[in-house]
Amino acid sequence: MAKRIIYEPSRTLMEFRLLPGLTTERSSTENISLRTPLVYSSEDRFNLNIPIVAAAMQSVSGAEMGIELAKAGGVAFIYCSQSVEAQSAMISRIKNYKAGFVNPRTVSPEMKIGKMYSIREETGYSTFPVVNENNEFLGLISKYDYDLGMHREATVGERMILREACEVGYNITDLNEANRKLLESHKSVLPILDSNGRLQSLVFRKDINDHLNNPYEVHDEFKRLLAIAAVNTHDFRVRIPALVAAEVDVISIDSSDGYSEYLQQTVEWSLSHYPDLPVIGGNIITAPAFRYLVEMGCAAIKVGMGGGSICITQEQKGTGRGLASSIIEVAEERDRYFLETGKYIPVIADGGVTSTKDITIALALGADYVMMGRYFARMEESPTEKIVINNRVMKPYWGEGSARARDWLEKRYYQAKFVEGVEGFVEYAGRLRDNLEETLAKIRSSMSTSGSANIKEFHENAELELISALSIREGKVHDIFIPGDTNNVDASHNYE
Repeated sequence: MAKRIIYEPSRTLMEFRLLPGLTTERSSTENISLRTPLVYSSEDRFNLNIPIVAAAMQSVSGAEMGIELAKAGGVAFIYCSQSVEAQSAMISRIKNYKAGFVNPRTVSPEMKIGKMYSIREETGYSTFPVVNENNEFLGLISKYDYDLGMHREATVGERMILREACEVGYNITDLNEANRKLLESHKSVLPILDSNGRLQSLVFRKDINDHLNNPYEVHDEFKRLLAIAAVNTHDFRVRIPALVAAEVDVISIDSSDGYSEYLQQTVEWSLSHYPDLPVIGGNIITAPAFRYLVEMGCAAIKVGMGGGSICITQEQKGTGRGLASSIIEVAEERDRYFLETGKYIPVIADGGVTSTKDITIALALGADYVMMGRYFARMEESPTEKIVINNRVMKPYWGEGSARARDWLEKRYYQAKFVEGVEGFVEYAGRLRDNLEETLAKIRSSMSTSGSANIKEFHENAELELISALSIREGKVHDIFIPGDTNNVDASHNYE
């Protein structure tokens, strides 16, 4: 007989509804904070300003998604189902997209314009400092200083702006001082030099404007965007050092079943070599699994198994659990662990979060933030190309357990005889910013209704109720005819 049989049905997020509490002036929507911990840490930089992250999937989280979501207050987990070099390059691109003090890619005055242009295409940089073999600053060259058709064979030295015409700063270590000097000049970039004229860093005017235009962005102490990478339990001894060299902020172990000795080996190796690098563990769905992961040193836990829209783990293997039941059990254990140790380990709801209502319910049940794939796969910033199917603009979407995701050199799974995910399409939704604003407004409205001014209060104040199938129907549009709507139901009731 089985070790344990639970006769209470496993619950999904769609089975719960939030009951209203007392809305106060303090919990009005304009006063609500969505700030939440990314991982357990005493460092302020390891916080999110919105409770939403993008899943580590080939069709979801590339460098562009990582940049745009971090600017909006969340993060994208860069997928590991690619070469170590490709993933590290994505992390490096996010970290170097913007910053206070930028550690720049330099070129020599002897380099041909054609060669420099290939570096520009590779890195996305448009401005390069020119230095000699001693790293002494000689000048700047930007995309406005040459024409590729005319100057491909010319040298950088022939087209660069000489040092004498550049505004520079010496031995500046305070970002505010550097920003003031740059803003007082008429220049777009400020090279920072040491006393001997050697290049230390660059400060860009566009980065100052970017910070002002994105008040919720998440960044490190150098004002560089946060970058999170997924790693697997196979090649971590090679992958993690490369990601650290690319200056990754946090790593997340990518495993469909995180309650394993393989994950423990990965976490323990990482923490022994890089003790200051936070590790996110998962996925798990039970209280014992939570204890197992946090006691080995995981700084946040991903919760969920088999609930994703393209995940077929439950169908293929019979393993999994409704996400609501998983969150409830793990969050209760998280709270017990906090009372015992004083360490608050964030819980991430991952899989089966398909709507803003689901986000709200997951947070109310105890999750600190949610991870989504399908939501972000629809966006302009996801890595896939738009295609037209039956006059509808679509984007491809596939799971990391699908045959397509596994078709790369270092496979994530070894059970090659079957897959745990499928491929499909999602309807294109436009740019991330255009969708995220409405999503966050709905979350704030739900929190306001419960009388909660922040996510911690939401955990404490929220009251939820299980609902019936008829209640779900009642909560949708019904008994009305809408021209052109294929979901119309019978609206011809007799009200005698």
